[in-house]
Amino acid sequence: MQLATIIDVLQELAPPFLAEDWDNTGLLLGDPARSVDRALTCLTLTGDVATEAVAAGVQLVVTHHPLLFKPVQKLTAATPEGRTVLTLLQHGIAVYSPHTSWDNAPLGINQQLAELFELNDIRPLRPRQSSLGCKIIVYVPESARAAVQEALWNAGAGGIGDYTRCSFFGDGTGTFMGNASTNPAVGVPGRFEETPEVRLEVLCPANRVAAALAAVRQAHPYEVPAIDVVPLAETPDGSGAGRVGELPAAFSLSDFVARVREVLRAPMLQCVGDPIRRVQRVGIACGAAAEYLRDAHWQGCDVFLTGEGRFHAALEARDLGLGLVLAGHYQTERPAMERLAELLQERCDGVEVRASQVERDPLELLRVEGQKDRI
Repeated sequence: MQLATIIDVLQELAPPFLAEDWDNTGLLLGDPARSVDRALTCLTLTGDVATEAVAAGVQLVVTHHPLLFKPVQKLTAATPEGRTVLTLLQHGIAVYSPHTSWDNAPLGINQQLAELFELNDIRPLRPRQSSLGCKIIVYVPESARAAVQEALWNAGAGGIGDYTRCSFFGDGTGTFMGNASTNPAVGVPGRFEETPEVRLEVLCPANRVAAALAAVRQAHPYEVPAIDVVPLAETPDGSGAGRVGELPAAFSLSDFVARVREVLRAPMLQCVGDPIRRVQRVGIACGAAAEYLRDAHWQGCDVFLTGEGRFHAALEARDLGLGLVLAGHYQTERPAMERLAELLQERCDGVEVRASQVERDPLELLRVEGQKDRI
């Protein structure tokens, strides 16, 4: 199967417009035209996972945490990340990261966590304030329409709700006249031209506009493409980050912690709150998401579950009177990457997909003789 087709599947499962503004998601390494018959999913693309990918003969790694998350100026074997990227390049292995779009997706990590704990009335913990962002309108020759569409879609434009690769186009006539210094793709300099063109429209999240415009200019045959960016009114669509819902019955915080330990197979849990307090409304945000504490408080949650948090987040939870359970970054996110492998296997005929077998939680619990758990 062509990598571009697998990317379409990934974007259906984790629509790019659901990604946070600060994130680096999508195809990070590789050629969409390449063929893929084996793929690997993982939480973090480390050196040992890259070695596993090479040994398994895969052509694609889908990693939750983005490779090259921050801008880099050098890629050398002097750094672990550099060695990993060079290994992948040498063996023609592509890298795709859905990250926060998978966190927030309808079938994504936070939804899976909410369903694992059998929450009722599940909804976003932090609803999206703007679901549409902008409309990008560009005029392009029919011969280049498909290339410009692909460029826009790959840059994160074209999403509406659970749909991706959305657009509208219609025929028209463009006019222009370049001076003697121009080099038009159609016609000649200094002559008034009328040429058939297509008006192409796509919706684009505000945080993807810059990338989409850059992609259009690279794919468009004209020296100076005519592009309009039209801001759209905010319209809630039911999507958002994290999840909140109700347990089937009220539990003590201590019992809820025990349930978390069992469901997530967490060797170590940290907790803020009175062990005997009753909890029923639960806020959830996977990974390192203590910044959602206030959202959980505003939503009237009794307890907030995330992977990890800073010391001051624990103090804030205590001051808010909000139970806080830290179950581990790996424990809250890795199972969903195993599920993503299953979903890709189901939807990508002819492609063998599995989760990494070598990936492990880097944190280990050391038991000291005589140590007692607080809860």
